[in-house]
Amino acid sequence: MDHPIYTIGREFGSGGKDVGVALARRLGVKCYDKELLAEAAKQSGFCAEIFENHDEKPTSSFLYSLVMDTYSFGGYSSAPFLDMPLNHKVFLAQFDAIKKIAQKESCVMVGRCADYALADNPECLNVFIHADLDYRIQRISRKLNLPSNKAKDQIQKTDKQRASYYNYYTSKKWGNAKSYHLTINSGQIGIEGCVDLILAYREHMGKH
Repeated sequence: MDHPIYTIGREFGSGGKDVGVALARRLGVKCYDKELLAEAAKQSGFCAEIFENHDEKPTSSFLYSLVMDTYSFGGYSSAPFLDMPLNHKVFLAQFDAIKKIAQKESCVMVGRCADYALADNPECLNVFIHADLDYRIQRISRKLNLPSNKAKDQIQKTDKQRASYYNYYTSKKWGNAKSYHLTINSGQIGIEGCVDLILAYREHMGKH
């Protein structure tokens, strides 16, 4: 494979970003997370703060087909794009950046519907990292220095936000095993164990 790509979806507190970073380090490639926002901002001309404010937040009054029509028939300079609400422009810019990055290099991409943007890329392996709620509460409580009840609230809020964003913009369901090639419980095998499993899965892709 010329440019194998790995996308990581993740429950909040499951360590999905850490899995992405560890996987990228093991492979000697880049891991795109917040960096993807900066890339999208640079390519589109929007300021980076706009992307931070709209990152993985859902919209409520938009048909995905309109985005795809704009993407297919004129891009950033077209009238439909110029008339779009800002958050729709942000999604389209990220969608475009994901595709361009995947064309030029092997990498790991965390979140941001990267698996959907690269649905037609045969070199893309889509992974979802999850864990039991108690494990995630302990992890977020320790990481953010929060009491357990506050950590649980933050987890539920973030998961709901990510699910709404993903379900809204894609034809798939966030966290559903059918939406990914591989789903892994990080609480059972740890970060490096997840990386081992992802690489083993990749090794067997295309052999059967």
